[in-house]
Amino acid sequence: MKFFLDTAMVDEIKKADDWGILDGVTTNPSHISATGKKFLPVVEEICKLMQDRPVSAEVTATDPDGILKEAREISRIADNIVVKVPTIPAGIQAGKQLKTEGIKTNYTLVFSASQALLTAKVGATYISPFVGRLDNVSEFGMELVHDIRTILDNYDFDSQIILAAARHPLHVVEGALAGCDVITMRINIMEMLFNHPLTDIGLERFLKDWEKVPK
Repeated sequence: MKFFLDTAMVDEIKKADDWGILDGVTTNPSHISATGKKFLPVVEEICKLMQDRPVSAEVTATDPDGILKEAREISRIADNIVVKVPTIPAGIQAGKQLKTEGIKTNYTLVFSASQALLTAKVGATYISPFVGRLDNVSEFGMELVHDIRTILDNYDFDSQIILAAARHPLHVVEGALAGCDVITMRINIMEMLFNHPLTDIGLERFLKDWEKVPK
């Protein structure tokens, strides 16, 4: 199980990396926009911080030729770049060529098993079902993860599942139980993984008892 941080904020990446549990980073146009900086310098800095760990950066084109053009440009930023491609007909159409050229892909905005199957067939490196967004519209997002896992295992596809749009720690645990390869989350969700009230109570009690030990 790998943990990716879903952000473009360098300070958040450094914080998670200091914990020793960070395996990669996913970004998107919204995250890049939130930095107030230009796309290229932000992605270059993140790639440098991550060294050989994957960094997903997204195309904004919605036609096959535009997707291929942007994907080639993004892939040249660093060796650890993964190109995020929208799961639309144009994205699928570009997929086999991207695979042929050795460009790693992360197919994003996946909301159905049929979409996931299409991305796997064109050689997606990663498939990102948006679990939290499905939950938000009264669907069971984790069922989609189980379905994708079954499809990939049935046909020995090499694609990896990234559970995206994790809304709380239970999504992380459920994703791990469902066989996700990666979970990408925001920094606040990653911080929540550490927390349990009994840990705080127990530590406080231990420290108080330690103060009673003769020095």
